[in-house]
Amino acid sequence: MAEKVAVEKKVLSENDKLAAEIRAQLKKHAVASLNFVSSPGSGKTSLLEKTLEALRNELKIALIAGDVQTENDANRLTRAGGTLVRPLVTGGACHLDARMIARVLPEFELAGLDVLFLENVGNLVCPSSYDLGEDMKVVLISTTEGDDKPLKYPGMFRRSSVMVINKIDLLEFTDFDMEAVKRNALQINGRLKIFELSCRTGEGLQAWFDWLRDFVKTQKNS
Repeated sequence: MAEKVAVEKKVLSENDKLAAEIRAQLKKHAVASLNFVSSPGSGKTSLLEKTLEALRNELKIALIAGDVQTENDANRLTRAGGTLVRPLVTGGACHLDARMIARVLPEFELAGLDVLFLENVGNLVCPSSYDLGEDMKVVLISTTEGDDKPLKYPGMFRRSSVMVINKIDLLEFTDFDMEAVKRNALQINGRLKIFELSCRTGEGLQAWFDWLRDFVKTQKNS
């Protein structure tokens, strides 16, 4: 058991070192970066599609779309107007890591880029331990999931800076308790910025877009 722990610590230590190099590289070029994490089906790709459609003419956006086996998400993002989209197929790995990002990042011209979106593999466990060099993690949850998700996966919510609650248009058809999920999340991380929205109807998306504009501007000026 001790040997396994030592190996895990070494892997994470090497990952963190490479993530720090990625972060410094992005910082040098004033590129804001967000790591999107969630369970499968919460709506990461849908949110990124809507974000591209709304902001692609304002911001120069690059995306790395992680998936276990297919390039389906990357193809969706390209159809939504993404001109700088790169698929990252993990071949079975349940998370992205800094080594994977470092392999793809040179395909982008960072000078002039405004923001880099990293769409992680659908998983609320493994991705919480791996720094990708991002400015912050954005964790998504949907109303078709349990409102106790933050309590079940505290590590992810503790390490995230933003929580997006998606599919609010389905709220009346579920037993999902909006106040409970927010209470549970803030119990884990009292600094979480929370958005309630529906990618299907568009409700709440404007607040997300406004925040994202401000976030990119702040990172540019920092």
